[in-house]
Amino acid sequence: MKYYIFTILSATTNFRRNKLRTFLTSLGILIGVASVVLLISLGLGLKQYITDQFKGLGSNLIFIYPGKFLQGNSFRPGGGMLGGAEFDKSDVDSLKKSRYIAYVSPAFIKTIEISTTNKTEIGDLLASTEDVFPVLNLKMQYGRSYKKTDVDKRNKVIVIGPELAKKLFDDFEGALGEDIKIEDQRYKIIGISEAKGGGGLGGSNFDSFVYMPYTAGLSFNPDKKFFALYVSAKSEDVYELAKRDIQRILERRYESGDFSVLEQTDLLNVINSVFGAINTVLVMIGAISLIVGGIGIMNIMYVSVVERTKEIGIRRAVGATRNNILIQFLTEAVLLSLIGGIGGIIISIVFVLLINSYFPAQINILSIIIAFVVSTLIGIIFGVVPARKAANMSPIEAIRYE
Repeated sequence: MKYYIFTILSATTNFRRNKLRTFLTSLGILIGVASVVLLISLGLGLKQYITDQFKGLGSNLIFIYPGKFLQGNSFRPGGGMLGGAEFDKSDVDSLKKSRYIAYVSPAFIKTIEISTTNKTEIGDLLASTEDVFPVLNLKMQYGRSYKKTDVDKRNKVIVIGPELAKKLFDDFEGALGEDIKIEDQRYKIIGISEAKGGGGLGGSNFDSFVYMPYTAGLSFNPDKKFFALYVSAKSEDVYELAKRDIQRILERRYESGDFSVLEQTDLLNVINSVFGAINTVLVMIGAISLIVGGIGIMNIMYVSVVERTKEIGIRRAVGATRNNILIQFLTEAVLLSLIGGIGGIIISIVFVLLINSYFPAQINILSIIIAFVVSTLIGIIFGVVPARKAANMSPIEAIRYE
């Protein structure tokens, strides 16, 4: 045990003598580990954030999109908005006749510019019917949601999300009844929704949405076609019956390949597939950085062996075995790699904690453990060849080396 402690202390003493060299050698490992751990943490946080928002929509929600949106668990080119059915109000009316369906909310989504007398912000417009609120489980924090009469009369009224309200007005309650300008038209705020967060329904965040009757927003959607239809089944017991009814009703007008009827789990599978692909790319990028860092460690260990040739000869002459020399240099290589690995882990954790208030991030313990183990293995793999070269030196030739 004392020998191993001595070996580690000897290695750290050598590092202190060459602080700049130690830092530069460990930098490649540090960058590789920090980038992988950080980006995986950001990806997992965003994935969890989106997943939580889908769960917050309720368990009876059914999504209907144009085209064959999915193939297995992944996106298929040509699906979604790139082809397929063009939904309109007649589809909404047909679906509402099903005895298994409680609400049908068509959706037209567009990024828009919103202005008050002294502020301008960017938000997402969701033009729909009054059913959008029960379908998406949206409650009002202030004011009211728009009603069927607002839709029928094409009233220019809107509900805005709390995040958008905070950007536009200092006083939420004072915002009620205020007129705001969307593009070149004026609308009256009648409600502010409760905080809900992100959703993945075509907009970045429910709290930044502007909700309006689709009849009041025809200038944004002159074709009167909808991005999607969101349906709420009457209960979990009739959920599958509602899906089958949707399929049957829409097939009267469209081919089965012209639309997709999806559950939340289908969309969550897509999210998992996308983030799985992203994580694979991140791991590959990190692996390249770690290999480059490992080559740097091997290179500097070769330099160290040459510089300490006489020291190796003296140690062998006074009784050190080849195994002692091998362990000494291998320990230094592993410690160099671990310095970079631990530094990368610390930097990524600190960065995640700093940005967590602004962006969803989730520290993954498994990725940290893997980063630590990989750093150790990098040190062993790239340090063993220089260590063996040092161990195999002839003591006499090493002492004579100038």
